[in-house]
Amino acid sequence: MGDDTKPLVFIVESLGLEDEKEARSEGQVLQRILRMSGKETTYFYIRTRKELEKFAKTFGASRYRYLHLSCHANKTLMATTLDRISFADLGDILRPHLGKRRVFLSACEMGTKELALALLKDSGCYSVIGPAEAVEFGDAALLWSSFYHLMFKRNHAAMQRKWITAHLQDTANLFQVSMNYFSLGAKGKLLHKAIEPKNNQAP
Repeated sequence: MGDDTKPLVFIVESLGLEDEKEARSEGQVLQRILRMSGKETTYFYIRTRKELEKFAKTFGASRYRYLHLSCHANKTLMATTLDRISFADLGDILRPHLGKRRVFLSACEMGTKELALALLKDSGCYSVIGPAEAVEFGDAALLWSSFYHLMFKRNHAAMQRKWITAHLQDTANLFQVSMNYFSLGAKGKLLHKAIEPKNNQAP
C-alpha cells in the first residue's frame, strides 16, 4: 500500500475547549494556505479517540501521502478535546495506515523517540517529524505553512530526506524552534536527527 499515493496533506486536528471557544485552529489556517498555493488538501476536526480511529482508517484508505496531526500533547500522551491517548495506543491506532507515508506532528513536545518508535516500527512509515519543545499557536501555524510552502515549491511531487531536513533547518532558524526528524535505519534502528535553530543575525 502507498505506491500510488499523491503528495497531498491530510490534516487531523483536535483542540481544547478553550481553543475551540477562541477559534485557535492551526489546521484550518494551514489548509487555507495550502489551497491558496494550489495544493489539494483535506481537513478533519475530531474530539474523541473513536473519531481518531475512524479518520486514521480514512487516511489509510486515501491516496494522501502526508499525515499532519495538530493537537495538544506532552512527552507521554496526545490529547483530543475529550480523551487522552498514550503513545503506545496512538501507535496501535496509526501504525496500520502509515505504509510509505510521512507523519508531521504539530503538537508541543510530541516529537519524542518513544512516539517515533511506536509509529515507525513495522509500519513502513518513512519518517516522523515534529517540534522538540513547546510552540505557540501563532508560531506553529506559520512554521508549518512555511515548511510546506518551501517543500512543495522545491518539488511538488515528492519530499526527499535531504530537502526535508534542509527546510526544517530553515524554519527552525526563522522561528527559533528545535525540531526532530526520526526514521528507521538498518535492522530497525531508530535514526534521530536533532535540528537546532541557528541565529542568522549579523553580529
